Amino acid sequence: MVYCIGYDLNSPGKDYKDLIEQIKTYDIWWHHLDSTWFVVSDKTASEIRDHLSKYIDSNDELLIFKTGDSWAGKGFSEKGYKWLHNNWKK
Repeated sequence: MVYCIGYDLNSPGKDYKDLIEQIKTYDIWWHHLDSTWFVVSDKTASEIRDHLSKYIDSNDELLIFKTGDSWAGKGFSEKGYKWLHNNWKK
């Protein structure tokens, strides 16, 4: 299943390197927008949330949702579009 991960990190000057490293632990991931990622995982949205919640502050916001059947985009690189076409329906 493909999940979208979106976040707002509200602590100025904080380094969120650990959060990004944890998102990249999912074998298949895509990141072309500032705070939006897509990952392929057999976990549930709640399990992904619980995993990533350890790497954000209490005043940050995190949203995980399973993607739907269709998508549309504009302005991505060929590599970005290829990832979306190859992974969207997993």
